[in-house]
Amino acid sequence: MADTDLTGRTVLTIVTNYGVEQDELVVPIEHLRDRGAVVTVAATTADDVATLVGDKDPGRTVPADVALDDVDPAGFDLLLIPGGTLNADSLRLEEAASRIVRSFTGTGRPVAAICHGPWALVEAGVVGGKTLTSYPSLRTDVRNAGAQEWRDEAVVVDDAEGWRLITSRNPGDLDAFGRAIDDTLAGR
Repeated sequence: MADTDLTGRTVLTIVTNYGVEQDELVVPIEHLRDRGAVVTVAATTADDVATLVGDKDPGRTVPADVALDDVDPAGFDLLLIPGGTLNADSLRLEEAASRIVRSFTGTGRPVAAICHGPWALVEAGVVGGKTLTSYPSLRTDVRNAGAQEWRDEAVVVDDAEGWRLITSRNPGDLDAFGRAIDDTLAGR
C-alpha cells in the first residue's frame, strides 16, 4: 500500500508529562509526520514528556508543544490519545483533557485512542452508544460508561453518535491503528 499523503492535516495528541507508553506516542506521531501531517503534542505542562516502555522502563523523551490548558482544539482534524497506564489514569483527571475530548466529539471530528487511552473518553462521558476496543482491563469501565459493545480486535472504527472513533488494544496493534487513522484523515 502506498503511503497516504496527509499534507495539510492537523492532529492534536494529548498526554501527561510522565507515563505515556513510548510506542503509542512516538510511532503514531512519527508515522503521521512522515506523511505530511502537522502533529501537536499537548501535555499537562509544556515541559518534556517522559515516556515509559511497558509501564516501567524509561523510554524516549518527547517535547511538548503546548500545555493542555492552553490548547485550542478547534483547529485540529483529529484527536490522538495514547495509552500507558500511568498516563491514562492521570490524564482522565485533567479537566482540560475532558474539555478537549468533548470539543472533538461535539463537533463531529474523529478521535483515535489506543490501549488505556479510552479512559479519557469514559471520563468525558462520550462512549455511550459506541463500539470500541481498548486494553482488556478497561472492558468493564467502557461498558459501564454506556458503550454499545467492547470487542477484542486489533482496531475498531465506529461512526455511531455522529463522530468517528478509532480504537486499538496495545502497541502490537499500531500498524492497523495507523492505517485506520490514515484512512480517516484521507477521507476514506
